[in-house]
Amino acid sequence: RFIACPQLARTVQRCLQGGASPGPQPVLVECEPGPGILTRTLLNAGVRVVALESNSAFLPNLQSLENSLDGQLKVIYGDFFKLDPLGTGIVKLPAMCSDKLFETMGVAAVPWRADVPVKIFGILPHRKERNTLWRLLFALYECSSIYRYGRIELNFFISEKEYKVLTAKPEDARVYQALTVLWQVGCEIQLLHMEPWSSFVTNLKTGGLAVPKTSWLPNDHLCLVRLTPQQNLFTGGLKPTNSPTFIFMVKQCLAKPKSRLIDRLNSWSLDVGGEFLKELEIPQTAKTRDLYPEDYRRLFEALQTSDMFTETWFHDEVLQSIRN
Repeated sequence: RFIACPQLARTVQRCLQGGASPGPQPVLVECEPGPGILTRTLLNAGVRVVALESNSAFLPNLQSLENSLDGQLKVIYGDFFKLDPLGTGIVKLPAMCSDKLFETMGVAAVPWRADVPVKIFGILPHRKERNTLWRLLFALYECSSIYRYGRIELNFFISEKEYKVLTAKPEDARVYQALTVLWQVGCEIQLLHMEPWSSFVTNLKTGGLAVPKTSWLPNDHLCLVRLTPQQNLFTGGLKPTNSPTFIFMVKQCLAKPKSRLIDRLNSWSLDVGGEFLKELEIPQTAKTRDLYPEDYRRLFEALQTSDMFTETWFHDEVLQSIRN
């Protein structure tokens, strides 16, 4: 899907520049700019743009625009959604490695608590939407891929149903899940704009892409969502080195959202779950779906300080999962 409407392009440009602090602004990576309608709008507003395009049919037009400017636009052949492919061997374009991308952009890594070094805009391909959100989530918590360079800000159009999942509360029992908890702990989530699916065009010969159907969640719009990593994500007991354990714990808890939290803890921690809940002021009757994201973080950090926890089968299972 592409932005072809100038009015929508201006709306997106204002959203992307909204809330910017004074002074020099970070470069903006535009994923799959296609016909370049948004690209020109951003350039006219004074934004420094890196256009990351995987369709060779769109490259000549973008490269011509690049040559007419004095360094404000850089065009790169590549696919953000095939960044850092798993496995070994030679990486073939349009897939690419994040270190190559950042080297080409001339962007160096900065400390985690520094300002956002790069903003990224794109429209998530809906067939790979959930998979992409999980891959980015693992990279965020491990400070790998794009997050090796700092707190990269994502500005993505995602389906309305996935936006509802990312921003759900425990009382939204049917929607609240591991993905919800992990994104809310890791990032500040802001809704910038909602736009009907029909406002976007495709370059498919068969016509428009079908709108994904949902049975009980609204899905009439694409939502422009800003995901800004939390500055304090790693200031407590949560670290990139133990983050796979945190992710695994949350997924295990919410795999059975109606189960009692104390039963989960007792299965991991040699029957000391009641002590943990008392210390954290969490009711003994609480179900795993009753905890807010920050409660899961507090629970994990309390478990990390417990020698008993590291001796249980859960710890061994996490290590095996990491190896896999």
